[in-house]
Amino acid sequence: MPEQRTGTAERHAAVRERVDRDWGLELPECLFRYDSFLASLDPDQARVLTDLELSPFGISDLFADPGAAPSDADVDVRAHGRFYRDPPEFLTFMHGGSDGLHFGLWFADGRTCSGVASYYNNDAGELDMTSSTPLEAVRARVEMSCRDMHDYYEGDELAERLQRLAGLRDAVTAFETGDRPKVGVAYLKKHVFVWPPIFDDSATTLDRGGALADGETVLGRPGQNRTDPATFARAVFPTLDDAEKLAAAVEEARRRCADGDPAEALALGRDLHWTSGFDEVREAYAHELLAAAYQALDRPALAGIADAHHRHRRIKSVQVL
Repeated sequence: MPEQRTGTAERHAAVRERVDRDWGLELPECLFRYDSFLASLDPDQARVLTDLELSPFGISDLFADPGAAPSDADVDVRAHGRFYRDPPEFLTFMHGGSDGLHFGLWFADGRTCSGVASYYNNDAGELDMTSSTPLEAVRARVEMSCRDMHDYYEGDELAERLQRLAGLRDAVTAFETGDRPKVGVAYLKKHVFVWPPIFDDSATTLDRGGALADGETVLGRPGQNRTDPATFARAVFPTLDDAEKLAAAVEEARRRCADGDPAEALALGRDLHWTSGFDEVREAYAHELLAAAYQALDRPALAGIADAHHRHRRIKSVQVL
């Protein structure tokens, strides 16, 4: 592994302390490897990363200045890098270019990182949960580009572009995924587009991130990846799209949460958050249910993030720092 720059350990410690203090989250070592990877890139490798439209963003901005404060004192720092549909469990660390693609650390338990999620904020797609670390996400984008190059280029130009991608791949594997020799389509089949998918016992949600909570849900939601997304959506939307049914569903989630079972409040709250679509009623229901569920589950960090997000959800720019 390449040597760290002078002062890197101190800077990383400052970022870790800042996020623990202001967000209440414990940053994983894999995020610090991502920062060290960025610092290790030579000009050609950095240019290829830029060509892939991957750039540090969100929480990664603290690596440049761990003490950075919001440019507007009235804006909660936890709104930085937080797009409209980001679940509270999602902490942005990298932007991906077009259509609002961005990547976030995933904090299912409200304290420790359990993986990486990504999605296109401007599209209707779901969360992609196939990467475990930031550098796995970068490696996946490298191999997707390698695959796609064959559709657009040939001959010497194709060879040159693949060689440049290989240089960036080498930079990634110096830190992670060095034990994965396959490239391009072969890599994607083995490590990204895996079938059958990995099952997850967290209750299925419309964003496909899952609601981690013991207890029962109204729909008896199956674990993640145990149901077809379209079939699940057809079971959920009749309630979300009917004002009277939705009000009754929210009241039932409230009752269950007050009785000690927050599973329905968390799952329904996440569905409403994901599908709010600038609807004030859905936004308010989502905020209420999520705040109640996170408090009941002893996840105060997520409750605070949900509150900050609700207050600044319609902010004009997610560039807060």
